[in-house]
Amino acid sequence: MKNSKWGPAGVGVATGFLSGLFGVGGGILMVPCLVLLLGMEQRRAHGTSLGAMVPISAAALVGFLLDGSVAWMPGLLIFAGSSVGVTTGTWLLAHLPIRLLRIGFAVLLLVTAVEFLVTAPSTDGHGSVTVPLAFAYFGCGLATGLLSGIMGVGGGVVMIPAMILLFGFLDPTAKGTSLLVILPTSLIGTVRNRRSGNIDPRAALTVGVSGVVSAFIGAVGASELSPRLSATLFAVLLIASALQMLRHANHRTAPEPPA
Repeated sequence: MKNSKWGPAGVGVATGFLSGLFGVGGGILMVPCLVLLLGMEQRRAHGTSLGAMVPISAAALVGFLLDGSVAWMPGLLIFAGSSVGVTTGTWLLAHLPIRLLRIGFAVLLLVTAVEFLVTAPSTDGHGSVTVPLAFAYFGCGLATGLLSGIMGVGGGVVMIPAMILLFGFLDPTAKGTSLLVILPTSLIGTVRNRRSGNIDPRAALTVGVSGVVSAFIGAVGASELSPRLSATLFAVLLIASALQMLRHANHRTAPEPPA
């Protein structure tokens, strides 16, 4: 598959559907595929994945927008906090005991997954944005950015549980709002990677464009999932993220793209 011209397209289709269905960037699937299936160097795979996330997350976001499942103000506040946190997190990456932090974060993901499996979250939706709540959203974004920068994971697996369990978001709205944060984050990261040469533009374009349709289909399908099934499937994604985190606990790598 490394020499197949259909390889990048296949990665894009699979990742796009994952992004739309779960409201995440899809880096947890895309980076391993780029490295293991397409033979791409690890650091370059991170940058290429981030670039591919721009059209994929945009297409998935459109699906949630058409369904009215995007909370604009909370999303913008979370993004504001995340943009600050991720900068600090990437700096801390070189100064903290990464192995213990990644193990701790993996445990956190596993505990959250168990909570989703045991009880499907039942909420009435988020409320109006007050001043205290605005600071809470910013704090959520700050924590998400810090964890993303330190742990080398994307924000989706952090933002969505936080929005559902802490702020009472309905499942589709949490996913749509997560993508609202991921899109500009991916765009900013892609510009930075382009300047540093840490991206394969052709592969990023091929993977990204290939995943546009499947991302939209996944987003449309996400609104049709029952809360129980959605919680179960997302718990599986959290477990997969945790296992990947544990597998790379002893490696110091550049942060992965939004997941």
